[in-house]
Amino acid sequence: MPNTPISLQLPPPTTKGTTSEATMLNTLPDINTTVQGMATVWLLSKPSSDFVPLGQFPEEHFSEENPWELIKDFQGELEVLSRVISVRNRKLEIPYTYMDPAVIENSVAI
Repeated sequence: MPNTPISLQLPPPTTKGTTSEATMLNTLPDINTTVQGMATVWLLSKPSSDFVPLGQFPEEHFSEENPWELIKDFQGELEVLSRVISVRNRKLEIPYTYMDPAVIENSVAI
């Protein structure tokens, strides 16, 4: 991956025009390092197997009425927002789904 190497084996050049092809090839990491970096990026970019959408809480942390009402209001707002995004995306040639609450993880966990 010459355009985004996971590491460099030599320091980057400090002056313009002093690099050769050999220097560039010696600077890039070996194939094993590149493969490990690509595997890490692939693994961390996969959807989680225990995905929970934003605003959904599988465990009940509150028993009082007030927090439950706030949670329900929040979930309602997220549902409205998700519908608005879906309607907008129908009009787009390439849908923009990145900020849709239905596809956003409730918590960041690696």
